[in-house]
Amino acid sequence: MIAPAALLVLAIILPAAGVVLALAAGGRGAERVAMAVIAGGAAIALAIAGTLWNTGAPLSYTVGGWAPPLGIALRADGLSAFMLLTSALVIGAIGLFARATYVQPAGTPERRAPLVFWIMLMGVWTGLNAVWLAGDLFSLYVALELLTFSAVPLVSLEGKPETLAAALRYMLFALIGSILYLLGCALLYGGYGTLDIVLLSHLARPEPVVFVALALMTAGLAAKTALFPLHLWLPPAHAGAPAAASALLSALVVKGSFILTVRLWFDALPGIAGGGAAQFMAALGSAAIIAGSVLALRQARLKLMIAYSTVAQIGYLFFLFPLAGAAGDWERLAWTGGIMQLVAHAVAKAAMFMAAGLIGEALGHDRIAGFAGLGRSLPVVMFAFGLAGMSLMGLPPSGGFVAKAMLLTASIGEGQWWWAVVIMIGGLLAAGYMFRVLTPALAGGAAPVILAARVSRPRQAVVLGLAICALLLGLMPLRPSALLEVGRTMQAAEVR
Repeated sequence: MIAPAALLVLAIILPAAGVVLALAAGGRGAERVAMAVIAGGAAIALAIAGTLWNTGAPLSYTVGGWAPPLGIALRADGLSAFMLLTSALVIGAIGLFARATYVQPAGTPERRAPLVFWIMLMGVWTGLNAVWLAGDLFSLYVALELLTFSAVPLVSLEGKPETLAAALRYMLFALIGSILYLLGCALLYGGYGTLDIVLLSHLARPEPVVFVALALMTAGLAAKTALFPLHLWLPPAHAGAPAAASALLSALVVKGSFILTVRLWFDALPGIAGGGAAQFMAALGSAAIIAGSVLALRQARLKLMIAYSTVAQIGYLFFLFPLAGAAGDWERLAWTGGIMQLVAHAVAKAAMFMAAGLIGEALGHDRIAGFAGLGRSLPVVMFAFGLAGMSLMGLPPSGGFVAKAMLLTASIGEGQWWWAVVIMIGGLLAAGYMFRVLTPALAGGAAPVILAARVSRPRQAVVLGLAICALLLGLMPLRPSALLEVGRTMQAAEVR
């Protein structure tokens, strides 16, 4: 029987092994390898979450038996479990959705795209799981680079000139972010002789070298997360990628660098930044909500609208820094609300991008001006799009409603009412760009749109299922989750 702690290693090794096996199997066998890996990865994620739930304690595994600072530790707390489950759900849905597009029929010449897609999908999953589980800042850097170099090819998978330009811009921002992050790691290692998160939490003190390192690393991670005004790479990259790739990038890839920022601020260097820096991060998040929503309202293409919506929705995550970092009874509510926003956005945005992909295939375009009567021609797709949009708008009983309600309540309870105002304005703006799409599509007097291509029912079912998941997240109790609180203080996550 596998030891619980060894599951942490399997969570990373399984998709990495899938990359190698898919490369050996070629384009005709890569899809079968990927689906087997998806099933196994989901089982591992459930096993890790179940272990944390039953024991109420975090898991830790020292690679090679060498304890930090000499060795590397993998750690799983409640946040890791949530992210592992979210990744398994979204990647599983993307895999089912993409099978019709990236399959290599027997008797046909082998194409490049299917092999690249399935390999990069498993590469992204490897990087994501490493980000969720790595216990030191340098291992997190390696994981983030693996994530980036697996995601960039997905942007330019179709080989169009505009997607190649978008991929290069994405790569440029990612490399600049990596350099800044690595400089911060070097400063911390020079000051304390370790990059292990638990050890740094005991050793780090508020001194100039730590402040500079924290600023450099935060700026680099903000570029990778596409936090406004460093968001310029995201809309063209996400809008130009294939639908399955766009769903993966928007739902999960940008969350990797955000979770690393959370680990840095709350676990590795707790209390170092101070209230002013936390307020600044939330101010940038507020700017992202307003600017991203206004830009989404102005888009003529559906995928670009959804991409700018991602810029806006990412902004809500940065309320976590002043609200969850403040002492008081509301801190746990803010923490749970922030992570719930992350999960709800991941599920809803994956559903929206896949729905947009089906609309584009059916119509031959994704221009919003041509959507009149689309609800009659694609009722399931538009229903799923509307359900996912409920979460973005923060309407009950969706997961987005629960998340935004928690953040709003915490901001008022902590006396930081100005963030509550931004949350409400963001919800109204989200309703504006959602109804730009839904109103003509669902208009009663409009004739059905004549479709250029048929959309398979199984793919519609995948999108609808994911949108329903975004809705069902709202049925979780309005209280801090017990699983999310496991190992909340990193000192409790030391090697046992």
